Amino acid sequence: MWKIQLFKLNYDDREVQAVADVVKSGWITMGEKTIGFEKRFGEFLGGEIRCTAVSSGTAALHMALLALGVGSEDEVIIPSLTFVADINVVKMVGAVPVLADSTSFEDWNIDPAEIERKITNKTKAVIVVHYAGYSCNMDAIKEICRKHSLFLIEDVAHAVGAEYKGQQCGSFGDIACFSFFTNKNLSVGEGGMFVANSEELDKKGKYLRSHGMTALTLDRHQGRAISYDVIQPGLNYRIDEMRAALGIVQLEKLTNANRQRGVLVKTYIEQLSAVDKLIIPFVNYPNCTPAYHIFPVLLSKGVDRLSVINSLKDEGIQSSIHYPAFNEFSAYREEGLCDTPIANEISKRELTLPLYPTMTIDEVKMVADALKKVLEVR
Repeated sequence: MWKIQLFKLNYDDREVQAVADVVKSGWITMGEKTIGFEKRFGEFLGGEIRCTAVSSGTAALHMALLALGVGSEDEVIIPSLTFVADINVVKMVGAVPVLADSTSFEDWNIDPAEIERKITNKTKAVIVVHYAGYSCNMDAIKEICRKHSLFLIEDVAHAVGAEYKGQQCGSFGDIACFSFFTNKNLSVGEGGMFVANSEELDKKGKYLRSHGMTALTLDRHQGRAISYDVIQPGLNYRIDEMRAALGIVQLEKLTNANRQRGVLVKTYIEQLSAVDKLIIPFVNYPNCTPAYHIFPVLLSKGVDRLSVINSLKDEGIQSSIHYPAFNEFSAYREEGLCDTPIANEISKRELTLPLYPTMTIDEVKMVADALKKVLEVR
C-alpha cells in the first residue's frame, strides 16, 4: 500500500535464527535468554544497572508506580505531550495526574520550570519522557526532585541509546521504563525493561513482575527450587524467551541503527529547514546525543493537517501524529486537566514523517519533496 512506510523493522536472518533457536530448545517461557538480555542491557546502560525485562513499557511504568508506593490522592507530574500510557498508569494506581507543559516550540520536552510550578504537598513523583529520542534537561529535573524529595521516573520509550552529557538516558531516575514495542528503536513486538537504581527497588520490580513469587518456573525446572513463597501481591508482567532473544540481537544492532537514523534526520533538516510553513524541533539541541526515534515537524497555524496527511497518503507516503492531547480522549475530556498551551498547540499541529534505519537518503528526499509540494498549495 505504501511507497514509504512510517516505520519498518530492522530485522534480518539473525532475528529469525534467534527465535528458531529458542523454539528448538523446548523452553519458551522466561528463562536464560531473558537473564542474558537483562545482563546485556544493564551493561549497555553503564555497568552495574539493575534490569528486569517485562511484557511492555506500560507494564514497567505501572510497576514503577507500585514499587514507589504511589497511590490514592498522591499527585504525579507528567508531560502533557506524551503517549496515553503515562496518564493511564497514574490513574490505574488511584493517583492524580498533573500535566506539565513543553518547554517551547523548538524544545518539546517537559519544562523543568513547569515541573516546579506544579509541585504541591501531595506531589509524590515526576515522570519525564525523552520525546522523539532527545533527552530532557536532566540536571535541572534531578535537582528539582532532590530539593522537593520527589521520586523521578524516566519514560525512555523513545530514547534507548540516547545520552545526556555522555550518560545514558534511563540511568538518571529512581526507576527507568523502556518500551520495545514494534516501532521502537529496539523492537521485539511487545516488551519492555524496568530499570531500578537500588537493590530494594530492583527486588520489588522482580516480585511485581511475577506474582510476588520467590522462585520462578525456571528455578523449579532446573531443580534449584521445589516450591516458592509469595512475598507480596504481584502481577504477570513477564516477557518470554522469543522476545528476549530478539532483544539481544536488536541490542547488538542498536548503536549503528541509531547512527543511521541520525544521518537520515540530518538529511531531512537539510531538505526542510527553508520551508516557511513548518518548524523542525530539537535542531542543534544541547547536551544530547539523540536516539532519533521519530522525525516530528510542527506545521504552521492555518495549515490543514488532515489534508496534508491525506495528500501524502495519495503520494504513497505514510505519516502520523505524536500525540493527540489527553483532553481529546473520551476518558479524560471531563477530567479538568491542567492547561498546557504549548503542548496543546503542538498536539494540534504536529506531523510525524517516516524514519527507520533501513530508509534510504533518496526516500527521505522523496518524503521532503512531497511535503514541500503539499505545503506550497496550502
